[in-house]
Amino acid sequence: MNITLLLIGKNNSNYITEGIDVYFKRIKHYINFDIKIIPALKISKNINVIQQKKLEFKKFEKYLKQYDSIILLDENGKTYDSINFAKFIEGFSIRGTKKLAFIVGGAYGFSEEFYKLANYKISLSKMTFSHQIIRLIFVEQLYRAFTIIKGEQYHNV
Repeated sequence: MNITLLLIGKNNSNYITEGIDVYFKRIKHYINFDIKIIPALKISKNINVIQQKKLEFKKFEKYLKQYDSIILLDENGKTYDSINFAKFIEGFSIRGTKKLAFIVGGAYGFSEEFYKLANYKISLSKMTFSHQIIRLIFVEQLYRAFTIIKGEQYHNV
């Protein structure tokens, strides 16, 4: 199985980049993992929130057709504890999913087109995090999921 994390806009904090790099390397020991960064929109005062979400969807759209399952990281998605998130990930492998995409949207979330296309929505917390920090939280949780699946000691049960 291949997992891709699709993001919009570059990260602007070195400490987040360094943390992501640590977990990125660790995840690669378990699975084919990639992070793709889609260039951010140029913000214009003439574009409202709905238009911005639609334009962001258009930027993502060309990447989405190649995935068997698309999962939005969305504040209104289903929440998991770490063990159940590991089971969620493992389920894709058991079902023979070849390409899985997790997506972090822009500051205003996802357009209706995104919601229609997505197979799942998950939330990493009931709290709100910046789009920068959620990247680090997600890769840590993905790494944790694989250590749980493999029965390794990273996650204290």
